[in-house]
Amino acid sequence: MNKTTQRKTDQQITVDVEKLAGMLSCGRATARKIGEQAGARITIGRRVLYSVDAVKKYLKTLQE
Repeated sequence: MNKTTQRKTDQQITVDVEKLAGMLSCGRATARKIGEQAGARITIGRRVLYSVDAVKKYLKTLQE
């Protein structure tokens, strides 16, 4: 199995659950729940990523 190469970038379109949890300052379970409720989940094979833009839009709707 090939290991995923991490590349540095200033602006990420998608993140995994670990980075999403870091961005939201919460645990993995809460980050996964927010990602699901936001409709931000993207599945590519076995890999699960979350759209940063979709999560931001979802959080703005909660703020209003």
